[in-house]
Formats: sequence, C-alpha cells, structure tokens
Amino acid sequence: MPKNTGPTRPINGRSERRRVAGTIVVLMLVISVFVVKLVDIQVVRAEALTADSVGNRSVDQTVYGTRGGIVTEGGVVLAESVMRYDITVSPKNVAEFTRVVDGSTKGAVVTVAQAAAEIGAVTGQTGDAIQLIISDALAADPNSDFAYITKQVNVDSLRAINELRIPWLYPRTHPSREYPNGAVAGNLVGFVSGEGQAQAGLEIGQDACLASKDGTETYQKGADGVRLPGSSFTTAAAVDGGDVVVSIDSDLQFFVQQTLAARAQETGAAWGTAVVQDAKTGKLLAVADYPSVDPNNVGGTTDPSDRGSRAFRNSFEPGSTFKALTAASVLDAGVADLNSEVLAPYRYLPADGGNINDSHQHPDQNMTLSDVLIDSSNTGMSKFGEMLTSEQRYDYMTKFGVGTATSSGFPREDSGILHPWQEWDAQTNYATMFGQGLTTTAIQVASMYQTIANGGVHMPVQLVEGCRQKDGTVTNQPDSTGSRVLSDKAAHETSDVLEMVYNNSWVHNMWNIPGYRVAAKTGTAQMPDGKGGYSKGYLVSVSGFAPADDPQYVVSVSLADPVNMNTSAAPAPIFQEVMSQVLKKYRAVPSGDPAPVLPTAR
Repeated sequence: MPKNTGPTRPINGRSERRRVAGTIVVLMLVISVFVVKLVDIQVVRAEALTADSVGNRSVDQTVYGTRGGIVTEGGVVLAESVMRYDITVSPKNVAEFTRVVDGSTKGAVVTVAQAAAEIGAVTGQTGDAIQLIISDALAADPNSDFAYITKQVNVDSLRAINELRIPWLYPRTHPSREYPNGAVAGNLVGFVSGEGQAQAGLEIGQDACLASKDGTETYQKGADGVRLPGSSFTTAAAVDGGDVVVSIDSDLQFFVQQTLAARAQETGAAWGTAVVQDAKTGKLLAVADYPSVDPNNVGGTTDPSDRGSRAFRNSFEPGSTFKALTAASVLDAGVADLNSEVLAPYRYLPADGGNINDSHQHPDQNMTLSDVLIDSSNTGMSKFGEMLTSEQRYDYMTKFGVGTATSSGFPREDSGILHPWQEWDAQTNYATMFGQGLTTTAIQVASMYQTIANGGVHMPVQLVEGCRQKDGTVTNQPDSTGSRVLSDKAAHETSDVLEMVYNNSWVHNMWNIPGYRVAAKTGTAQMPDGKGGYSKGYLVSVSGFAPADDPQYVVSVSLADPVNMNTSAAPAPIFQEVMSQVLKKYRAVPSGDPAPVLPTAR
C-alpha cells in the first residue's frame, strides 16, 4: 500500500487570481497595440497606404485617340490614321524564362540572348543591339521599368512579337499617318512628323478639326511585372478627331498633276501650277503643283519649297491674263463699250508720266477691246484703262479679290501685293492695267476668271467643305454667299471678248477643243530676279473657262521660266488637255450656237 505522506496543502486562491489578472492585463495591452496599429493602418493612413500599394502594382498607359482623315466629297481617302505599335521592354525584369507552350510552362528555357535574337529577327535589329538597349537603360536606372525596343511596327510584326511569348515585352499602340493615294494632292494635304505633329498643308491648316485627344488607361501588374489579365480600366477616355472633307476630285487631280508634270519637264520649266475651279460654286476641283511632294516620302523631296503648294503660297506678276479684269472694269463702268476704239502706238508716253510699250514694233493702230486683247497690246489697254480713275480701278481689283487671301482655308496663303492707289507712281498706275506692278497667286487668277464666267458674281474660293464629326454632323462649313462685282451684261461682254481672243490667238491650234466654245487669254510676265529687278525668265500662263455659252469650269495654268519654250505655247497644251478632260469627265453639254463675232477696227 502506498505510504501516506500527510494532508495536501490547499492552493492559495488569492495568488491564482493575481496571476490570471496579470495575464488578462498583458493580453489587453497586446490587443490594444494591435488595435492601435489596425486603426493607424485602416483609418489614419488608409488612403496613403492604399495609394502606395496601388502605385506599386498599377501602371498608367496612354490610350491614343485617332486623328481624323482628309477625304474628298466622293469619299476617297487622301490621309488617314493607321494603327502601328511600339515594342517596349521592362529592363529590370529581363531574365531567362520558360516559354509557355499550349498553356503549359514545361517548354524550353529561353536565355536573354536568344530572346533578343528572336526579337531582332522580327524588328530588323541585331540581338546585340537589343541587349544594348536593355543594358543602357539599366545603367541609367537599375530599377528601369521602361525602354523602347522599336517604334511603329505594323500588325504583322506585332503578331510575330506576340507569338514569341516573351514576358518582359510590352507592345503599345501608336497611331501613324498614311496617305493611300501617295503624291495625289500631296501638295494640298501636307504631312505630319514622325511624332504625329502637323507640319504642312491641310494637316496643319485644319488641325483643329483633325486633332484627337489622348486618354489614359490603368492596369495592374503582378510581382513579376507581368500585366494581370482583366485588370485594365479607363481613367480618361480618348477622343477621336473629325474628318476634313475637301472639294478636290482625286481622279481629276491625278490627271492634272500628270499633265502638268509632263509638259513642265518637256519645256524645262522651273515650276508650274494648274487650277480647276467650278465656275458656279467656286469649289476647287483640282490644284496641281510641279514639282510636288509625296507625303509618304517627304524626305524624297529635297527642296523644301516643293513640299507645299505654290498655287496658294507664291504670288507673281500675272501679266496679260490680268487684262481681262481691266477690260471687264471698263465695260462695267460704262466708260467704253465693244464698239469703242483707241489709238494704240508701239510706245505710249502719258502726259502724267510713265513709259509703256508693246512686245513688238508696230505703227499706230486703231483698236477695239477685242483687238487689244487679241494682240495683247499694253498700250491699247493703257488707253482703255485710263478712262477710269486710279481709285475706280483699285476698287474693282479689290472686289475681284486682288491683294486679299482667298477664303480657301489653306494655311499661310499668300495675299499677293496690291498697294493702295494713293501710293502708285505714274508707271505703276499704268502697269497695273496689264498685270504688272502687282502680284497675284494662281488661285486668285482662277478666281478672277470665275467671277467673269459666273455672270459677274464672285464666289468664295472653296477647298474645305467642312469638318465631319464621328456622329456624321458637319461643322465649320464655309460661307457660300457670292458677291456681285460686275453687271451680268458686262460679264457676258467680257466673256464674248475672251472668246474672240481664243478663236483668233496665234496658239489657237494648240488649245482648240472641238465642239465647245471657250473663252481664254494668254499671258507673259517677266520674273523678278530677287534684287528688285527682273530676270531674263518669264512666267507664261493661260486662263479661261468653258463652255463659254454656259460657263461651268475655269482652268488656269502657269509655267515659270520654261527655257525650252518661253512663250504662251508652253502652257497652251496643258490648258487644252485639262479643259478637255474636265468637260468630258463632267459630261458638259457641247455648245450649240457659234461664238459671236465682235467689232474690230481692222
């Protein structure tokens, strides 16, 4: 039997209670510390800590808006935005990896050098060049999370990059500009820089319509730096630009450009312009320049002056094509009519000063307005022009648009030079009667003939029809209200005189268009030498409209210093080919009645 050792001592209840109380106090202190910390984290510093946490795993990315297109009324696209892609890398995450194949990570291990070589095979770079991009980024910042491998690859290259399944590569969208019709209307459309900034032409002139607004997208990434699927959300929506609608007919534009270029090269011209305008509306159907630019290859156009449109940007002394304006002014003012005659010498020395002569020697001749324009007599036109005061002629010129940029909307358009009549000396007073002592652009000359063709009503020059928004609405439509410059009678009489010129000109066989009545005038003007005088070169031109019995279309052509044929015979064939194409393309009704025969003094 076990030995009895005596009675057990009772537990001290007071000591036990103290131990329990102490334990509770300690537990309460620990809990209090955790509660304070929890309140600090979840309440006091919750916003800051959340931001830090999100900042460590969220990435902001630009979402590009799409720049609007430039399109013709017929829907032909002259400029558009296409999606290209920048290939970027996270340098700090570059490492060898196991390629995922069919959803499995049991593929082969891919080294950095191998991955770089694979990327280069797609982008056209060497593997060493790609590794250098990565090492340079890390040298600049050991924690670098972004660097460009290459920019603006097409969708086929993007697809090939994605098929490599390299986890530290990140393609980014990058809209780019493309001109599907190449050099067709490149002089008008203009171009953008590699960074998408508008540089010339309508691209810059209509940038307010075309420009898009970029947005922002945020996505989450894992600890390995890889984008988490389904984690993207838009923080600021991108806004696409509108489309600029132009009046140009792309097929006609191509034809006019080709015709102008061929003749300019044949005659050795330094440059040339050709304009086709709707006589009733003022809309420009074609505006060609030679040389011209292909906006897809701007660098291929070495001379910067060839990258725009001289038709809008270069003014020149128009020469004898301007005589039609003086004749129309005289007829409208009623100071002379079609039967009026003047005595035109070879050289005219007005009593108030000036020295005017014709291009060839001849005895004093009695001339009607028809005679003056057929012979293109400077002295004869001076005799008719002085029937008006300088102020009257100046007012007519300004109403025709001389000295003022047109309403075309083309950027930095030259307004030409027309000094106030009070500043004219005697020589300038007479020179402005036959197209010297002032300058105009090719567009302004076409617009003058549009006014005569349209029964004396000047229509605003239209190139841009408006800005078409994505919902189909069209804003910024131009004013199409015409202004009367001449009486209908004076305009028709001037047209009749120009028909006489067309039918009796020495270049008639070069510009004859069978079946149609045509009103036209040639011009020859000395070109400035850049030193305040004239060079030995000439600007030769032809302007006119058809059918003359119901004018529909204006064509104006100019060639600068055609060294192989420095006369109006150089541009006349261009006028004939272009006008013939216009009449055929738009199915103009052939003329019925013959041209009128006006009185002459011969």
